[in-house]
Amino acid sequence: MSGRSEPSHERASRRLDQWLWFARFAKSRSIAARLCAEGAVVVNGSAVAKPNHAVKAGDVVIVAQGPWQRTVEVRAIGTRRGPAVEARTLFRETGAARRELPAWEPLLADDGE
Repeated sequence: MSGRSEPSHERASRRLDQWLWFARFAKSRSIAARLCAEGAVVVNGSAVAKPNHAVKAGDVVIVAQGPWQRTVEVRAIGTRRGPAVEARTLFRETGAARRELPAWEPLLADDGE
């Protein structure tokens, strides 16, 4: 008998890279880990630098996806990477759900003169 008071499938938190993969924000867990390491993910207003950052229900996650930025609230931590219908139950889009990131322009643009 283990000393845990709750079954492993009802843990209070989960690794961020694993949750991003379960919720289908990344095609693979290694891509999710790379997103975290590159600083493309923010949890509760703080940039995340490591994929083992713990997320729990109620956390607000901002994920950069190409030119888009998605802001979601974690509703559940999940137990597996299931079908897309199941993945959508893990999060709720917030009011600032999708916004296009501004395109980068050099400060000293050549006007062609």
